[in-house]
Amino acid sequence: MNEQKSTSFMMLCRALMIMFAFSGFGLLAACDNDGPAEEAGEQIDESMEEAGDAMEDAADEAEDAMQ
Repeated sequence: MNEQKSTSFMMLCRALMIMFAFSGFGLLAACDNDGPAEEAGEQIDESMEEAGDAMEDAADEAEDAMQ
């Protein structure tokens, strides 16, 4: 009788682990959409990168003008 309870308990644990694993995958898939803060951060990063590129271009043009 104890063996049957142990087997049932193991099956219940296995079923719960599978359920939690699939619910975790669902939660990760739901995190695919960026929130407003994430989008704002990406826009700031893009703006800073463009500003850095513009400064490099200006420095290159100034160097070329000096030669």
